[in-house]
Amino acid sequence: MPTIVVASTNPVKVRAVQNGFARMFPGQNFEISTLSVPSGVSDQPASDAETLQGALNRARNAANIHPQADYWVGVEGGNDQDEEVFTGEMFTFAWIVVLSRDRLGKGRTGAFYLPSAVSDLVRQGIELGEADDIVFGRNNSKQDNGAIGLLTGDVIDRAQLYEPAVIFALIPFKNPDLYPEL
Repeated sequence: MPTIVVASTNPVKVRAVQNGFARMFPGQNFEISTLSVPSGVSDQPASDAETLQGALNRARNAANIHPQADYWVGVEGGNDQDEEVFTGEMFTFAWIVVLSRDRLGKGRTGAFYLPSAVSDLVRQGIELGEADDIVFGRNNSKQDNGAIGLLTGDVIDRAQLYEPAVIFALIPFKNPDLYPEL
């Protein structure tokens, strides 16, 4: 049975990875383990590039610790606020990186704007999950429905936001003849 190491112990991220793999490879069973590893980037990545680098670093760090696995998955949430494009508004998203011995896949979630009450706290150096908890009077929302769930009334929760990006990251594994090996 193929093994997946998710470079996070956050149950939301693990659920998104499980669901994404199950949807891309129906009928195949996977053994999943979790591992907390450093991202090598800021606690709250503040650009698309930094967020992608964090996901890649997490997948690589998991591979270094558990080289016997078949897949290593890094999930990193971040935000951006390009002044020219977005006129100072902050939006948030996540990158997912799936790594195997011979292949690399990357996928990004959709992005959405944060309310100023939240983005102002993030600009002050508070991580998004903590800022959400302060604004919405919650506790540990990042391991539950996340900002997207809070803002949509759970029409979409954090795991549902991440799952398509896991699927996107698995495209090279579903179509190996179309994507180069590492």
